[in-house]
Amino acid sequence: MSRIGRMPIAIPAGVTVDIAENNKVTVKGPKGELTRVLPQEMTIKKEGEEIVVSRPNDLKKMKAFHGLTRTLIYNMIVGVTEGYSKTLEVNGVGYRAQKQGKKLTLSLGYSHPVEMEDPEGIEVTVEDQNKIVVKGIDKEKVGQYAAEIRIKRAPEPYKGKGIKYADEVIRRKVGKTGKK
Repeated sequence: MSRIGRMPIAIPAGVTVDIAENNKVTVKGPKGELTRVLPQEMTIKKEGEEIVVSRPNDLKKMKAFHGLTRTLIYNMIVGVTEGYSKTLEVNGVGYRAQKQGKKLTLSLGYSHPVEMEDPEGIEVTVEDQNKIVVKGIDKEKVGQYAAEIRIKRAPEPYKGKGIKYADEVIRRKVGKTGKK
């Protein structure tokens, strides 16, 4: 049985959860509002101040949907109460990030600066030219935009230059050695 799917989700104070037909879940909280259509096979019930997700049968697909559905609802509740953030670090000589309005400008050793427009609902801040913080209420959008920034110059294993997540560990490789 899905251990995650079985756990009830507590609804904190100041958060409202509406479950419409076709499992359309809307979560409103102090930071904003999120809406998502979840798998129709799952049964989502609001019991007092918590949400319970149950599945119709024990097929492998239903077991997978069970945990997924519960986690998606939980992530929406955490998003509208606390929000999500990802921190990226820019490493390398001459590599830096700048913010102008809604535009993020990255100098990454290319012949031109890389410019990225902030998506809707995502806030990007730059701290001391080599730290980028991506914040938002939707966990999926925050992670996706952080990944898009990182892919502009992924860290390389020899010198560690590039854009990496703050908690990411780059496996370093030893470079070439000359003949003797």
